Amino acid sequence: MNIGQGVIELDVHGCTWYQARAIIDSTLKRASKSTYRIRIIHGCNNGTRLRDMVRKYYANHAKVKRIELGLNPGQTDLILRELYG
Repeated sequence: MNIGQGVIELDVHGCTWYQARAIIDSTLKRASKSTYRIRIIHGCNNGTRLRDMVRKYYANHAKVKRIELGLNPGQTDLILRELYG
């Protein structure tokens, strides 16, 4: 886990579905008010189960404002608040 500048980066590839969810849930619970983005690295070469779980489950999470997909298919960003605005 890398914390800095309002972005938390989690590397969950290689985790099971349940391990990844536990890590992400605890990070969401502990995220400070200065955190505006949680970048989840779930990988993409060994299947899509983690990616699909992150994108479907957390799209409706109370703390997540929106999901952002980057150019890297192995990562998904959870946006907790807008940085500006």
